[in-house]
Amino acid sequence: MAEHYRILIVEEPVYHEGQAHLKKTAVAPNITVCQPHTAIHAPGFHDDQIPTLQTLLADLLPEGEKPVVWFYTPMALPLLQSFEPSLVVYDCMDELAAFKNPPKQLVQRESALLNIADLCFTGGPSLYNSKKERHANAHCFSSSVDAKHFQKAQDRSYSHPDQEAIPHPRLGFYGVIDERFDTDLIREMAAARPDWQIVLVGPVVKIDPVHLPQAANIHYMGQRTYEELPKFLAGWDVCLLPFALNESTKFISPTKVLEYMAAELPSVSTPITDVKVPYGDVVAIAETPAEFIAACERMLNASAEQKAALAERMRAIVANTSWDKTAAAMHQLIQTTAPANKAQRLTADQADIAEAGDKVSTLPVKQTAQAVALDDQPKKAQAAAE
Repeated sequence: MAEHYRILIVEEPVYHEGQAHLKKTAVAPNITVCQPHTAIHAPGFHDDQIPTLQTLLADLLPEGEKPVVWFYTPMALPLLQSFEPSLVVYDCMDELAAFKNPPKQLVQRESALLNIADLCFTGGPSLYNSKKERHANAHCFSSSVDAKHFQKAQDRSYSHPDQEAIPHPRLGFYGVIDERFDTDLIREMAAARPDWQIVLVGPVVKIDPVHLPQAANIHYMGQRTYEELPKFLAGWDVCLLPFALNESTKFISPTKVLEYMAAELPSVSTPITDVKVPYGDVVAIAETPAEFIAACERMLNASAEQKAALAERMRAIVANTSWDKTAAAMHQLIQTTAPANKAQRLTADQADIAEAGDKVSTLPVKQTAQAVALDDQPKKAQAAAE
């Protein structure tokens, strides 16, 4: 998107004793990350943070600039008052209200954002089906893959040194370990097959680490950088998508499924709709722990011919998807959508709807204009892990 827009990403505030300020970091051409530092203990885009954040963002853009304001979370809605948007985009990547302990204002605020937004993008078909009746200009953009980055894992000697001492077979997962992660499945799998080594890469969020399965063949590697992920993949024999089947996973569309494919590694998943429907002929789908273990066994014991045929199907899928195509299609929609100017309706009274916060981040604006993206920290943690 940075080929078309100057992008400003506004992260959630970080606690800082002292005067509030906005730390700006140029991370790539046309992309600047803006990290607010405040002396307020309230988390994310909490109401207590909003007045200070509005002050910090007041001079973010040149006077008269009308950015595309791009929301990743409805909790950022109060910050819309800091801008005079040319267009408002809601990029819905998760059904956040289904997550554990969501802010009480989230549902109301999403309704307000869906009313105000000119465009609604969704991160997968399940989310699209959930939002299309609530927004007349909703579009499905399933996750793509940075193929070049994850294809590095096809060189199995590229394996991360931190897992070198772990014997094979290695069955791995990377991503956020939270209420979406089926801890009981991993516990049963480790107990049933003590010869299998289960490697889990990613931060533990919103669940007590005390309740995580512990065994000699379960290895927690912690949160890692995006650059490290192909190195872990390179050392695995089977990739795992062990998602629990609950409200928080009903609408998820895991980005990692295509990343696993780019590495040309076999994968086993629980029956998540956005994995099972498009990729059920490539990813092994298994619901119960016994079925999941059996599917992993089949993948580990696949013949060279079976593995080659599977890799060929994976290559075809990866070849037909790219972030370039996604960005181009989104850019076209932004350019051709007439603004409804509903953002002007976000008056002081409507701002009361948005009276708590979680997080925000700002996105694209035209090459001659700017864009502001509002995002949340759990998502950033997930991005780092995934």
